[in-house]
Amino acid sequence: MRALSGGMKRRVLVAQALVHRPPVIVLDEPTAGVDVELRQGLWQFVRRLNRDGHTIVLTTHYLEEAESLCGRIAMLKAGRVVALDTTANLLSRSSTRALRLRLGAGGALPADLEPRVVSCEAGSITLKFDRFDEIGVVLDRLRAAGAEIDDMEIGKPDLEQIFVDVMLAA
Repeated sequence: MRALSGGMKRRVLVAQALVHRPPVIVLDEPTAGVDVELRQGLWQFVRRLNRDGHTIVLTTHYLEEAESLCGRIAMLKAGRVVALDTTANLLSRSSTRALRLRLGAGGALPADLEPRVVSCEAGSITLKFDRFDEIGVVLDRLRAAGAEIDDMEIGKPDLEQIFVDVMLAA
């Protein structure tokens, strides 16, 4: 085992967990430190095990993986369960959506839109909104300020935002 790469060690550990065909399989951070190809292969394998009737208990810090793989999610804070529900129900807790914009050269965000800013990174600005009709107001304000939009994307609430909200409330 000592001579194996991190990815190969993960494969051996998963194989050890499955050798006796247990009805419940506990995977603790199985994709930590593995490459993209191994990660995708592992998740295909885990999905197949689940379809074949195995219950999979997965611990992970990769919330996008938990969101795509898990039907039910528990969130822990200081060893206490602070949320336990289906993934769909957890995601429906938030009506807040994100509007990601990349403004043209020299474009500036009007000051009255700054309270909506969630993040500014890599040339993109992410604004929060609760209702779709608020997008029209944002676009009108940008047009009035003379800003040109190079790219725009509307994002749904994701598990990471729900996690942050749950942890702040707990």
